[in-house]
Amino acid sequence: MLRLTWVQPEDLLGHELRQARQDGREPSAIEARWRAAGGAPAPSRSGASPDRASRYLRQLAEDLLDELADLPSRLNEPTDLADIKALCPEWPNAHRGGQCRPSCDCGCNVADRAVPRAPDGALQPPLLSSSAAGSRAAGAMGVPPLERSREWGRVGAGGPPSGGGTLPAPVSVPTPRTYHAAWLGRAVGCLLGKPVEKLPLHAIRELARATGNWPLNHYFTAHGVPAELLSAHPWNRRSAPTSLAENIDGMPEDDDLNYPLLNLLLLQCHTRNFTTADVAALWLDELPAGRTFTAERVAYRNLLTGIEPPHTARHRNPFREWIGALIRADAHGWTNPGDPAAAAEQAHRDATLTHTANGVYAAMFTAAVIATAATGTHDVHACLRTGRSVIPPRSRLARAVDHAIRLAEERDDFDTVVDELHATHSPTHHWVHAIPNTALIAAALTHADGDFTGSVCRAVSGGWDTDSNGATAGSVAGLLAGDPDALPDRWTTPLKNRLATSVAGFDGTGFDTLAHLTHLEATRS
Repeated sequence: MLRLTWVQPEDLLGHELRQARQDGREPSAIEARWRAAGGAPAPSRSGASPDRASRYLRQLAEDLLDELADLPSRLNEPTDLADIKALCPEWPNAHRGGQCRPSCDCGCNVADRAVPRAPDGALQPPLLSSSAAGSRAAGAMGVPPLERSREWGRVGAGGPPSGGGTLPAPVSVPTPRTYHAAWLGRAVGCLLGKPVEKLPLHAIRELARATGNWPLNHYFTAHGVPAELLSAHPWNRRSAPTSLAENIDGMPEDDDLNYPLLNLLLLQCHTRNFTTADVAALWLDELPAGRTFTAERVAYRNLLTGIEPPHTARHRNPFREWIGALIRADAHGWTNPGDPAAAAEQAHRDATLTHTANGVYAAMFTAAVIATAATGTHDVHACLRTGRSVIPPRSRLARAVDHAIRLAEERDDFDTVVDELHATHSPTHHWVHAIPNTALIAAALTHADGDFTGSVCRAVSGGWDTDSNGATAGSVAGLLAGDPDALPDRWTTPLKNRLATSVAGFDGTGFDTLAHLTHLEATRS
């Protein structure tokens, strides 16, 4: 019997009951009805219970999901961007390299804005008109990524095509080598965490200690692990064949890398002015449904039943504050260096297809951190402070991030930081929820002081969503390192400059090529 994960109503109901408690709704009466009818709690670590519920229980679950969605919340945690910004007194000004964007709301005098100039001092040519940009983007779908870049006149000789194209950006954009380090960092952190994804914290520690790899300092291996320990704590069954040190042969496919690839396509086709509907259409065209999980899978299903964004994020979607939007945020930060406000707003448009409230804040936080790190002029602590400025200060995510950073600043031993984070969040949050995982990422980056190996190892050693946390920490730390040669060979050599993916046109692509494509989008006006 096929038990498709993350969509069975009888399994969604238990997750929605927990989500309701967390976001200020009172679900006790509805939960009592579910329990009285014989309904089971949600699966603790997998995406589906082993057996299908009766037709009655399935129908009851669907009805109760809708009732739970209608319950009022006592919390002030909005999802609308204007409302979020109104709650953020330190929201960063919408500047890029000292020059305001057309949408800038900082109160500056538009007439006083500097005219963009090319590096040689010459005035830049006019920007591509919105109609021309739209027609060019519409014609790009179905064209391989490198061919799209050539069409925009930035790969090979010849410069921009007449009438517009990629123009010199008015801010210092990272070099392709810096983006190369960021892509490698994301892959390394993800790969490090893949074999132990879903394992409890004590199992991760025991498996690493059994091979002398604690504190964590290199990829996990099964060599030397006692058979009884492997039996008690088996590796992630899908990842062990490709992600243990003895098995690594390039970067295997993972959703933590698929989504940055999709967002490269999104930016190539729609520029930074994409809409949430553009994200939805791209997914339907380019993302296999079986490569989606949790909130993304529910939103994908909602799209196929005719539900439109942003309702796709709410309809029977108990995962809307989980980590999925956060792992899609890197490209928004990479392509807005020095403009954390724009990065956060891009991440918001992406995230609201699938997430609400703290799930959206986590993506905005990550994008703003990465946009600040991309300047190459700020340490990790300044980057985290900037990210914190785009989160409503009284939200649950803000409190969690503040607590995590404070712990990391106060404690010398990172294991004690992790233990306290788990004591705080594990009793109430699923291991894929955005709040504990974002807190752990912030703690890891803080405690490691931005060091690459320290950042990815701390993020993964903290448990929960290990591959996603390692990927985000690696992306930030890779940017801060600034060059692929600054990353230790033991991490990057096994990747063989090769990425596996089901995203069409990218399978087998090298990280150096992805860096070049990212640089093109960061410099395109």
